[in-house]
Amino acid sequence: MADHPGSLELMLLLAVLRLGEDKAYGVPISTEIEQTTGRRVALASVYAALDRMEERGWVASRVGESTAARGGRAKRHFRVTTEGVRLVRETKGSLVKMWRGIRELQGGTT
Repeated sequence: MADHPGSLELMLLLAVLRLGEDKAYGVPISTEIEQTTGRRVALASVYAALDRMEERGWVASRVGESTAARGGRAKRHFRVTTEGVRLVRETKGSLVKMWRGIRELQGGTT
């Protein structure tokens, strides 16, 4: 079991945090990533990764009310757990440390 998120998992954690629990379900999560990063993420990939992340304790989910607009299906809402928040903070810190001192990444557009 990995204790460091990959790039997709990190983007998912950040998207769920940005959206908040009431709006953090499949389509809005995928849309948030696409609008923020320009990267398209298939809905199946979103749910597969969220399932893995839930098994690891990084996110938790709850099933909302079923709606007629969704053919009676309920939305599955996600939230980042305390462990997930800790993981995001640690990952950010590690990446910032790795970034420091790399001349090619300082300022500019290249």
